[in-house]
Amino acid sequence: MSRHITLQQATPGDIPLIRLLAQRIWLAHYPSVIGEKQVAYMLDKIYSLEALQHQMEAEGQMFRLVMEADTVLGFISVSDKGEGNYFLNKFYLDNDQRGKGLGKAVFERILDYYPGLRTMRLTVNRQNYKSINFYFRIGFTIEKCLDIPIGDGYEMNDFQMVFLR
Repeated sequence: MSRHITLQQATPGDIPLIRLLAQRIWLAHYPSVIGEKQVAYMLDKIYSLEALQHQMEAEGQMFRLVMEADTVLGFISVSDKGEGNYFLNKFYLDNDQRGKGLGKAVFERILDYYPGLRTMRLTVNRQNYKSINFYFRIGFTIEKCLDIPIGDGYEMNDFQMVFLR
């Protein structure tokens, strides 16, 4: 069954909604991956209203709400790195949508929005096996390992993955 997904450009007025979506999705998915304390720290650091506004306005991340009809099912953000190179900063879908073809439909829609795309990179926690396997299925490969200190004694232990078109 084909899903009719749209990616609606988010505005600063959507920041509270994005924050709520992030909290719901992260609290359901990430405690088993990185622990409750790091989840709380990262939600505060990355998904505060101020942090989201900075990402949207100062960093130039293009946020889009994942829509099916009038229902918001998640959000993405993409940064244009120039010359057909993009970075997928965020790809978060409601947990009850897993295994229903939504992720693949959203990625196909992303590719539609960026017809000149040559590469797309992302980072994913090395213990986030479900997401890593999903990225493999849609054509990403592991490019390298990253260990990034994020403060308060926490570190992001990620794979950087790449999609080549």
